[in-house]
Amino acid sequence: MKQDDLIAGWLSLTTTYMNLAHELEEVMKREHDLTLKEFYVLLFLYETPEKKLRLQQLQQMVGLSQSAMSRLVARFEAKGCGALQREICQEDRRNIYTAITDIGEAKLAKARETFCSTIEAALGVKEIQEGLNALILTYAK
Repeated sequence: MKQDDLIAGWLSLTTTYMNLAHELEEVMKREHDLTLKEFYVLLFLYETPEKKLRLQQLQQMVGLSQSAMSRLVARFEAKGCGALQREICQEDRRNIYTAITDIGEAKLAKARETFCSTIEAALGVKEIQEGLNALILTYAK
């Protein structure tokens, strides 16, 4: 395996990711009044069995600091759309959970369609798979 090939593959992948993330951010803001991180918050909450997570768990999943996650949730709540609600943990009152509401689930369902169609329009599933396979093959050499 040549180091230059591996680096070129990595740079290509990260450039593609950054460009697509920027496009997703713009589309999600325009069509759903959501930042990409807010979309991830709704998605991760929706995918948990109880539809709620401690803020610490959520911040790790989304990749934000504790203060940034608190600000994100506060901004989300300030929008007044009712997509999230905070709950105090009954076992340990120091823990606060953030839960997705029915309104949040409906907002997520619409946003997921936009998210997926944006990715498919930008790259197409075939191109994504081909790019990942090329990187894997370069690394395996």
